[in-house]
Amino acid sequence: MAAQPARPERSGPDTTSVMDVSPFKPSLVKAVFRDVTPMHVSRSAAWAAASVTRTVLTEIIDGARRAAAANARKKLIPRDLLSAIDRNVELEVGDKWYAHSPTFQGLTGVLYEAEGVIVPSRKRSMSRKPSAVVGAHRFEAGVKKLLRSQGATAVPAMVRDLDGIASVFLTDLARDAAMVVREGGGKRFGTVTLVMSGEPAPPPFLKDSLRALSTGRGARRTIGRDDILAATTIQLFGGNLRQRALSEAREATQNTSAG
Repeated sequence: MAAQPARPERSGPDTTSVMDVSPFKPSLVKAVFRDVTPMHVSRSAAWAAASVTRTVLTEIIDGARRAAAANARKKLIPRDLLSAIDRNVELEVGDKWYAHSPTFQGLTGVLYEAEGVIVPSRKRSMSRKPSAVVGAHRFEAGVKKLLRSQGATAVPAMVRDLDGIASVFLTDLARDAAMVVREGGGKRFGTVTLVMSGEPAPPPFLKDSLRALSTGRGARRTIGRDDILAATTIQLFGGNLRQRALSEAREATQNTSAG
């Protein structure tokens, strides 16, 4: 009897490549960018943005899993998200979502006007104008896929918060990438330098510093991979998360055409 061909082994989260497990498809990334800018988004830029968003969400989920494990729980709840951010300030991203989510009300505190009058809490907007908050539901499938790839489960409120953070983060990334292109792109902003483990990190890549380098607007109308990498350095201040996001984004786009 002829031997049956061996079936390929199922890849787990530790063996699957960044491209294979990316839960945020380029079509979704481009839809978010269209809400922000009329510029064309190259294929490599879409993959890079998807990879960066995945890296950020993976780190948040990992921090929440650690918090849940410390309390002998497996299912993630919003309290674990707060604990993860409290333990690692690098995870404090997508902060425009905080004012919308009940999870973060204790962190944002009470707001006062100049005269000392309490500002009422923000009500849910009924506007049909696209925004990161209104469009957060688009990320639900990707967030659930990412949770499964990490062997994690979460209550609906936690999924909602991860949706919102992903949506706001990617929207901010799109805005910054468009700004990089408008203000000169890689030639004016410089290239992103990746450092190896154990080497000193480069100085912070601040937005004000980027603007100071630009003396005029660029003529380019396409957002490329390097623009996403530059935007990543704006969104993520210096640290391990930034370096990992940059490294994985470059890996994810090594075999992706620029078109």
